Amino acid sequence: MTMKITTEAELRELLGEKHPRAAVKDRHRLHERDREWLAASPFVLIGTSDAQGRGDVSPKGDPPGFTHVIDDVTIAIPERPGNRRADGFHNILQNPQVGLLFLVPGRTDTLRINGKAHLVRDEPFFDEMVVKGHRPELALVVEVEQIFFHCPKAFMRSKLWEHESWGGHDLMPHAKMVKSLDYVTESLEELEAYYGPSYADRLYRAT
Repeated sequence: MTMKITTEAELRELLGEKHPRAAVKDRHRLHERDREWLAASPFVLIGTSDAQGRGDVSPKGDPPGFTHVIDDVTIAIPERPGNRRADGFHNILQNPQVGLLFLVPGRTDTLRINGKAHLVRDEPFFDEMVVKGHRPELALVVEVEQIFFHCPKAFMRSKLWEHESWGGHDLMPHAKMVKSLDYVTESLEELEAYYGPSYADRLYRAT
């Protein structure tokens, strides 16, 4: 028998009340510590949802400091060449609320930013986002509504950054995995060539 939790009261009864520090750590403007974290972070996960509430999470990565700080309440994330699905961007056009999770390799804590986003096709700060000759044609601008550091427990439990925990699985290489899903017409050899050593050379070129 499934025992669904359907009310906040049921949830609190099960989990208990918030830890006092967790209850008061929300902020609404970037602190110097937040700026330092953004300058060190090469990776962010962007959570969005459409008008019907269907969710999506998209990863974005670039050299550390790729997130541009416009001011104490506004940041911008450049878009790089990809598969052009743009699921998260389509969602933002319908529902501007976003959730961001910034990671720093080796650190088990994370920086969370929630806010309202919009898309821009050009701004003077795009000149500061050039990587390997690629100037973005699009950026995600986020107005900060809530920001706080998240505790390390999830990364500690998963041992994500501990080398000895890596591997130990039987997952196929990416090319074989794509071919096995039966939605491509390319041969395995063509996929292996596409995702081979030259793939890294195309990170900042349209493919």
